[in-house]
Amino acid sequence: MDYLKTVVPSQLIAERGSNIVVINPGSANVRIGVARQDTPSIIPHCIARYTNQTPKLNVQDQMLNCQVTTAQQMERQKAYDVIASFLKIPFLDDQVGIPRKMGRVDGHNHHNGRGKDECFAWANVYEQDAKSTCTPERTTSEDRVGESSEEHRDELPKQLHSTENRLRQFIIGEEALRISPTEPYCVRRPIRRGHLNISQQYPLQQVIEDLHAIWDWILTEKLDVPRSHRNMYSVVLVLSETFDTREMKEMLSVVLRDLHFSSAVVHQEGLAAVFGNGLSTACVVNMGAQTTTVICIEDGAALPNTEKTLQFGGEDISRCLLWTQRHHQTWPPIRTDLLTRPMDLLMLNKLKENYCEIKEGELDAVSIVHSYEEGQPPGSHKTRLTALSVPPMGLFYPALLVPDVYPPPPRSWFNDYDDMLEETYHIEYRMYPGMNVGLSMWDNYPIFSSKPKKEEKVGLAEAITSSILSSGRIELQRKLFCSIQLIGGVALTAGLIPAVEERVLHAIPPNEAIDTVEVLQSRTRTTDVPWKGGAILGILDFGRDAWIHREDWVRSGIHINSNRKYRDSYYLQAQAMSYINS
Repeated sequence: MDYLKTVVPSQLIAERGSNIVVINPGSANVRIGVARQDTPSIIPHCIARYTNQTPKLNVQDQMLNCQVTTAQQMERQKAYDVIASFLKIPFLDDQVGIPRKMGRVDGHNHHNGRGKDECFAWANVYEQDAKSTCTPERTTSEDRVGESSEEHRDELPKQLHSTENRLRQFIIGEEALRISPTEPYCVRRPIRRGHLNISQQYPLQQVIEDLHAIWDWILTEKLDVPRSHRNMYSVVLVLSETFDTREMKEMLSVVLRDLHFSSAVVHQEGLAAVFGNGLSTACVVNMGAQTTTVICIEDGAALPNTEKTLQFGGEDISRCLLWTQRHHQTWPPIRTDLLTRPMDLLMLNKLKENYCEIKEGELDAVSIVHSYEEGQPPGSHKTRLTALSVPPMGLFYPALLVPDVYPPPPRSWFNDYDDMLEETYHIEYRMYPGMNVGLSMWDNYPIFSSKPKKEEKVGLAEAITSSILSSGRIELQRKLFCSIQLIGGVALTAGLIPAVEERVLHAIPPNEAIDTVEVLQSRTRTTDVPWKGGAILGILDFGRDAWIHREDWVRSGIHINSNRKYRDSYYLQAQAMSYINS
């Protein structure tokens, strides 16, 4: 510990972070980087594979979606009117059919530095020649295709290999989302709604193969960590609280068995987020693309009974933006299909990020909406978007975000009774006798009937309030209500912080002696906080008692009576907090 008190942080990061890779997988994006880096590589977590099947699916999950029922539509309209009353804007049907005049732009989010109205181009699905693929430009922000894998080499017809322009076997990242629907490719997302995307159309083996292909390509092309060098690297897996035990095992197998890293450790996303912002106690609200999770951390230890999972996120807000504009008849007469054309979802996400914010009063904006028709260049349509404050308010009124797209995977697959995690509730740490030790990161599963994990059907404010009030002591509750931490892409929404503070305060029952709610400003970009925390935890773990070595994992999985069985390392957490607070 004397070394930790005297070493310069930059020196520590340079010395110990050069051979640690931090992987933070999500439903929409995966963040991967070497721990010594300031920021990770953020790549859309998807892969498009060549297919010659007939009929062809443009998107693997498009058959999973369902139609909005009449009851859901009525609930959505009621939620809109409730939000309209709160924001002091016209109700849903008050101005339908009334032409809206073009005017000045009011809706640009000044906190967002990215350019407005970005136009995407169809991806080139043909392989490049050897000279162009070997240049340093391969590591730029443009996502390109990796080398063909042995497992899928036979999928391409032999005649394609004899032509000068050969179709790529797979395409990864944003480029996969920009493939024309007329091309013979199917887009797959290995993680959906916070779980491995397993279905009858997308079996486990394919999911694991796609995870391996995506991560392997990023490691080779973006981080310059080829397979031959990975035995000198270790991995910190930062996983969402939504994942089940078997899902964690499968991803550990990908890291240790398939990617050939020497060792690995798993950390909880909420816990890593606390370390990423240099805190010890907080209520972490992680708002991702498809799920939102809430969990409370006390003195570097997760409190499992405070965990809440909400089945909505940023992509649902984007879909709501499209629904709102169509209902108000402000959307141009173009074909916009978020289910079968991922390019349209890219456009909607950009519009949401640039224009949606939470504020009272009517919020309109003049924007350029692009249409993407097969075989044609993108079209541009000047459009006045209206009611831009409504979609992000769906976080507090989830009936507005109808769950008709990408439902959570069925839980019948997770019949895994193997107790992967070790109970750490009674572990004693003599070096830290006063340390408050809670339950393990994910509590033991002697009976699997406790799964699936509870998914709340409430709004964001109610979930935060319920989570904090589940923590127990009134002193801790007051501290947590003043230490709310918003992370994830949705946390960048302008006006969200005051809205959360106000609505959480009103959601607290009147019999509770709590009158203050505060959201802490993030010290790191909200999308990168868990990854940064994982890097800190990996760098400060000197003993590595909780790490799993490749040889042990490949030979016999988890050793029941071994010190290397995966568990929460509360000694590690205390060690990290001692360094952060010194």
